[in-house]
Amino acid sequence: MKVQTLPSKAAFAAMKKVFHSSPGQLFNSSQGVCNVGMTGEELMLKLLDRKWTLKSPDSKIHQIVLSAIPGTHGDGLFGNISFLNNSSPCLGDHMIKKDKDQCFYVIRDDLLHPLVNGNKARKLDGLLPILEDHSVTDVVTCGGCQSAHATAVAVSCAERGLKCHLLLRGEQPEVLTGYNLISTIYGNVTYVPRSLYAQRTEMLKSHAHLIAGNNGHVVWCNDMFEASLTGQTPWASDFVQTGAHRDADNCSRKVVIVNEGAGDCVALLGVFRLVQYLSQDHLLGKKRAVKFIVDAGTGTTAVGLGLGAIILGLPWEVTAVMLADTIDGYRQHEERLISEFQKIFGFLLDDNTLNKVDGGIVHWAERCQPRKFGNVLEGEVEACKQIAQLTGISVDPVYTLAAWEMATLLSDKELKEDTNVVMLHTGGTLGMFGLAQRYKSYFNGLKDGFSS
Repeated sequence: MKVQTLPSKAAFAAMKKVFHSSPGQLFNSSQGVCNVGMTGEELMLKLLDRKWTLKSPDSKIHQIVLSAIPGTHGDGLFGNISFLNNSSPCLGDHMIKKDKDQCFYVIRDDLLHPLVNGNKARKLDGLLPILEDHSVTDVVTCGGCQSAHATAVAVSCAERGLKCHLLLRGEQPEVLTGYNLISTIYGNVTYVPRSLYAQRTEMLKSHAHLIAGNNGHVVWCNDMFEASLTGQTPWASDFVQTGAHRDADNCSRKVVIVNEGAGDCVALLGVFRLVQYLSQDHLLGKKRAVKFIVDAGTGTTAVGLGLGAIILGLPWEVTAVMLADTIDGYRQHEERLISEFQKIFGFLLDDNTLNKVDGGIVHWAERCQPRKFGNVLEGEVEACKQIAQLTGISVDPVYTLAAWEMATLLSDKELKEDTNVVMLHTGGTLGMFGLAQRYKSYFNGLKDGFSS
């Protein structure tokens, strides 16, 4: 994969200016000009020296132990496999695999926030403080009718006094439910015909300028991120960043466009923060081989996990279960994110890290039963019910069930190797409400129990 390894002279000059910027920004003035080619841990500390949305990067880690039900063959998605949730597993040096143990671990990011959880919370972790620092008044983004991303942005903006404008694909449902309902309560929703939604860039830009009006300003998320690193305003030169109270009636609107699924470079920061947290010795550690499993919508979270692991030199492999695009599409997105990252920070990486980054860092895998994105197959809702009743963990058939299936499969494959399988729970369980509306027969037909 060909990616840009060094920034332009202009970008280099801009980044050099960062090293002399005021405290509280990415790099402290007391540190002076950094040496080119810092170690991975040094770079990670620099990247994470900023304000965050989440008070702590902590996440609960559960262990799922698999066992075969004696004397049965079983039917359904998992056959005769049963699951047991150990909510207080031994971690750190005690994560030693035994031949008889078939298990995987689950990072419970679905518990981060009642409405803004999973990878949505991680992607917004580093972005929201930047919006506040630049006195943003409005945010424009887009997604499907039952978009967890749209809801996360709407709720997060409302909590901070920002106005959120959501462009949702398709027609308004007859009954509002799930993420669609929450998005409507917290944000300003506009339903966009699929033909117009297909041109996302023009659609977002047009709507943002409509919100901004004649005297307002519009900027893309990545442009604001780069401006935040240099201590400059991303707006027109006549706008002075004061941090004063936002009042749309007394000042021009300042509108930021966030791409679908928050698939921007700034979204990587929150995932890096999670990687650093998990790599602590008393959790997953830095030396133990880990096979990470994550479901992939845009694929941004998977790239963040892979890139964060490479920067810190962790022996982690990231497998992303493809849900919404082709393998070529995901590889292109991966290449774009890495290129954006290296454009800004590439000259801070040592040669060894650069060589690892300059190539594919995520294993993109088909889900066990491929299908068109958003479709649910017979038996999958039953499988979600089985997992919930046995473990107390809620997964949904579109996203997280795919990661659970892959983790179950790989936990058997890696059984005799000193490798731990870890699934990142990306949330999304409110989507079950929308699915129940769309797939009534699957939910009406749920059995009192599940097959064994």
